[in-house]
Parts: sequence; C-alpha cells; structure tokens
Amino acid sequence: MAPVVIKPVETSSERSIFLHLPWTINAAYPNWIPPLRMNQKEMVNYSHNPFYDTAEIQTFIAWQSNQPIGRIAAIHNRAHNDVHKDKVGFFGFFECIDDTPAAHALFDAARDWLKARGLNTIRGPMNPSMNHECGLLIEGFDTPPTFMMTHNPPYYQRLIESYGFAKVEDMAAFWGHTDMLSQVDPKLKLIREECERRFKVKLRRLDRKRFNADVRIFLDIYNRSLVGTWGFVPMSDKEVDHMAASLKYLIVPEMTSIVEVDDQVVGASFAMLDYNPRVKQIDGKLFPFGFIRLLTNKKQIQRIRVISTNVLPEYQKWGLGLVVIANLLPSVLAWGGKEAEFSWVLESNHLSYKSLKRGGAKIVKMYRLFDYPIPGTALPEAASPGA
Repeated sequence: MAPVVIKPVETSSERSIFLHLPWTINAAYPNWIPPLRMNQKEMVNYSHNPFYDTAEIQTFIAWQSNQPIGRIAAIHNRAHNDVHKDKVGFFGFFECIDDTPAAHALFDAARDWLKARGLNTIRGPMNPSMNHECGLLIEGFDTPPTFMMTHNPPYYQRLIESYGFAKVEDMAAFWGHTDMLSQVDPKLKLIREECERRFKVKLRRLDRKRFNADVRIFLDIYNRSLVGTWGFVPMSDKEVDHMAASLKYLIVPEMTSIVEVDDQVVGASFAMLDYNPRVKQIDGKLFPFGFIRLLTNKKQIQRIRVISTNVLPEYQKWGLGLVVIANLLPSVLAWGGKEAEFSWVLESNHLSYKSLKRGGAKIVKMYRLFDYPIPGTALPEAASPGA
C-alpha cells in the first residue's frame, strides 16, 4: 500500500480540495448535512474571520497515491490561553477515511505544529472554537443534526481514541415535543411565577426596528453570563459584530425572548429554525439561488433549535432562566413548532442539565471533546482541563 503523506495547505487548489473533502468522506452517510460553503471558508480563515485576529490556524491534507484521504486543522487560540492561563492548542475540521495510520499521521502533523508554538495539550474537535461548531458526535447517529450542529461517521471516535485522546467533556442535545408539555414538573411553574413577582420582570421579543442593537444585546448577555463556564472564551467586539451580521437573515424575532429587570436586560434566549433540510437541498451553496431557497417561506420550518438561554450570573439561581424560556414557548406554538432541540449543554452545567430533565426533555445526541497531552512538553501541575 502506498504511504500516507501529510502536506500543509498552501495553494488555492489545495484550499479547494480541503474544503470539498467532507463531501467525499461523508457520501455514504445519509444523515450528514453539508456545511454552508461560504461559512466554511471563513471558519478556516481562507476568507477573513475576526476570530483569527488573535488566533492562528494551519490546515493539512493527507494524501495517498495522489488522492486526498483526510484533513485536519491545528488552531492556536491565544484568547483561550489568556483567559484560562493554560497552553492548550486545538484540532478541528477533522475528516478521514477509516484508516488508522492516516488519522494518526494527521494528528501527528497537528501535534507538531502546536508543539512548535509552546503548547502542551491538544483539545478538540473545535471548528474552530466553542463559540462555533464543536464536539464529536458519539451517540445519536440515526437522525440528522439540527442547524449548526456537527455530524460525523461513527468510526471517528475510534480513530481519535486510538491515538491517545481521552474524554475531557461531554455535551448533550436534549429534545422536547409539544406533547410532553403536560408532563412538566408543576413546581417549575411555581418557581417561574415567584421569580416574575419578585423581580417585576418585563418580557419582550427582539425588535425588528432595532434589530442590530438587539442582536448585540443577545451576544453581550451571552458573553457576560458564561464567565466561569468550562472552556468559555468571550467573543471580541469584532467577533460580536461579525456574528450579528451573519445571523441577521436567519434569526426570526418570534423565536427570541428578552427579560428585563429595572429596565436592564438580564437574560435572553434565542432559537433558530432548523434550516438543515434546506441546506441539504442546496448542497451548501448559497449562490446563485440557494439563499432564496434557504430563506423563503420560513413558516414551513417547524422544527427549532434552542441555541442559547443565558442569564447574568447574579440572577442565575433565581429561576430567571425558566422565565426566559417560558416566554419563548407561546411564540413557538403560535408559529406551529412541534419539536425543539436544546443544544448543546455541557455535562458540567448541572443547573441546565437538571432543569431540562425536570422539564421532561430527553437526551437524543451526545457529543464529546477530547484532550491529548503532547509528549515532551511540561504540563502544569494541579491544573484541571479548561481551568
């Protein structure tokens, strides 16, 4: 058998091969959803993304007999290291045929690149960070992913673990259906009502007339509420602006909920329509006419993904999260929504895990992040992953 050769991506033709390889690797998996092609170019910095103002990436392709058989990206996220005071590097955008030597050669390339930058641990998959798509699907292969969630062949876990990677954190996708509302723990309703009375909350939706400002409010609450969360790194102002612009045509105001106390926003939740069936129809191509098929007649999309429900830390244990999500429900029902996925939820986020289970939601998919200590580097003593 011909040897596997790993080469860094350097030319425009190699970039094209890197971007299109997922279609080849995943062709046999009907539940795989292609990425939006323009978005993928940004995520690997082939076109500019402000995430890379403080981060660096190198992409690699595995070749055998002049055929591409795998890919990987090594990512140096300096903002993560500044926040968490560690030396963790990341891998992402991993795709590979079911071939252990090829996968290991790709991990070797990422390892060596990260080690040369003084990093002592590889974590992933991150595409390219926890503020974007991340995690390896390890359970729930029988259904397609919801919008902006990952999907991969089942054998990827074996390839990753055989290299020496070990679990560092799991993330769950919870599922709920309107038929399950009658099973919700009645105590949750009492907690919500008491919270509304105590804080005299005001509830509203995202305002179309001040769309950009409200999207920034959502992302600001996201940044401020997750401080101290495992692995979290706040988005920069430029990242927030970029994210707001990219979501502008996808967010539906009816799928948003904002809670105010004393005229200050203290919590927010937003859901996205599950555009994935349409993304598959257009094969990830927005142009020339894909964006029209993606965005026309949104009312026909009745499955949603609740992406974010965030409350400022000083209000998190008072039940305001219940208030925010409860305010979302009537709009979802009026829209005609029947089912929702709440994803993703870190296993270490005990409050959200407990609340969703009490609300009757079921875990339908599990995703995993892995760590690998780079040999020949010094690991910090008494440091826990992500600390």
